Amino acid sequence: MKSTIEELGPTRVRMAIEVPWGDLDHAFGEVYKELGKQVRVPGFRPGKVPNRVLDQRLGRPVVLEQVVQHAVPEIYSEVIRENQVRVLGQPDIEVTRLDDNDTLAFTAEVDVAPQLELPALDSLAVTVDDVEVTDEEVDQQISVMRERFGMLTGVERAAQDGDFVSIDLEATLDGEVLEDGSTTGMSYEVGSGNLMEGLDDAVRGLSADESKTFQTALLSGPDAGQLADVTVTVRSVKEKELPELDDDFAQTASEFDTLEELREDARTRLARTKVIQQGAQARDKLVEHLIETVEVPIPENLVEREVQWRNQAFERELAQAGMDWDAFLQMSGVDSREDYEADQRKNVEQAVKTQFILDAIADAREVTVANDDLSAQIMAQAQRNRMSPEQFAQQLQQSGNIAEFVADVRRTKTLAQLLEQTTITDESGRTVDLEALRPKTVQAAAEETPAEETEETPAEETEETPAEETEEAPAEAEEIGVQAVATEAAEGATEDTEDVNKA
Repeated sequence: MKSTIEELGPTRVRMAIEVPWGDLDHAFGEVYKELGKQVRVPGFRPGKVPNRVLDQRLGRPVVLEQVVQHAVPEIYSEVIRENQVRVLGQPDIEVTRLDDNDTLAFTAEVDVAPQLELPALDSLAVTVDDVEVTDEEVDQQISVMRERFGMLTGVERAAQDGDFVSIDLEATLDGEVLEDGSTTGMSYEVGSGNLMEGLDDAVRGLSADESKTFQTALLSGPDAGQLADVTVTVRSVKEKELPELDDDFAQTASEFDTLEELREDARTRLARTKVIQQGAQARDKLVEHLIETVEVPIPENLVEREVQWRNQAFERELAQAGMDWDAFLQMSGVDSREDYEADQRKNVEQAVKTQFILDAIADAREVTVANDDLSAQIMAQAQRNRMSPEQFAQQLQQSGNIAEFVADVRRTKTLAQLLEQTTITDESGRTVDLEALRPKTVQAAAEETPAEETEETPAEETEETPAEETEEAPAEAEEIGVQAVATEAAEGATEDTEDVNKA
């Protein structure tokens, strides 16, 4: 077998492959075996029809076409392996010569990963924001705790901002009631603005059993974007009574004896969170620096396929949510679909560049992935997806994404190593110690979860306290460390080209 590889550009090649007839014996054997099972010829048992009879019955061109379809993918894969070509996506195949009993020749054009010139990576440096915790931020943390321990009490007056009301809603369009736009007994915080436009203005000033009708645009369903008439009826009004900020509150809401101790703990936790944010900022700035300093040619076919795949997937999500593009653009504040797609394309291009750069650095440094690396990432990803490591590993295997996952872990490890070797300073010139981002045990992370985020809602709080007031443990408690900080960038690059890798 002869093969030549011609570079059509920095990210595309054409392979010219010539195969002597003798190298097709295996393909002929497989094709005749399969055809022999399918074709029924009088006087011969299934699977026992001679090859020459199959040629006569089906015609030699049909047999040759089947042989080509069987042989070309295997030969193409062999050429890729022998020449260590890192292909992206499926090739465009053209058979250029098919001489029976002589030669098969074909060409394959395919996108490939570019060869990059890497700069010196031994003096990397980035600057991040200072860690500064203000009294206002501490006050806000304490306020969140105080809100959670508030109690709702019924009042005989009109609703105002901050009150919790029980409401009935009935939406009509052209005089017909919309079932999916009507509900009863809904708890709502006046002034929160998180349900529908116009609701807060309508509810303010209403007392129990009073109603008001207003117009608002429907955000979902088959009538999304149209103006509907919505009647809101207030069934009850309750105000939240907050506990006094004193030592008694600190003892009720936490393990601390005094309010001052509680405030100092909140300040410490906020500072730790901001240090973690420094690590994330360092990661992002390092990736930005690499993209700016490394020239990365991008396969346009790859980007175009990925953008189309993303848009199609997003359109399916919109349809499932009962929305169209106009409703989404209005809700998201994006000016036009063209602006949205342009932003998508930019994100894909950045992700592709990141992937190529990290792969090139991993190759240059001969970064390998050990079982411990895989185990650590499987556990981290499983935790983030709220499943067991066994379930996540099984999901990887069933979906056929193991190769992509290993590549993702390799990029993550590479970026983590770069971060460890990067000089990170804050705006004030102080060195940022990444040891603060080292992985902690689950127990240690749990111990660091703020008291206000681990305490149960007090029993005396009424059932109408909104569920959204219950704070969850911060994401930083789930996954902390340099390795974790690197995950998002490398993972994003892999996900953004996943359909190409699968191909």
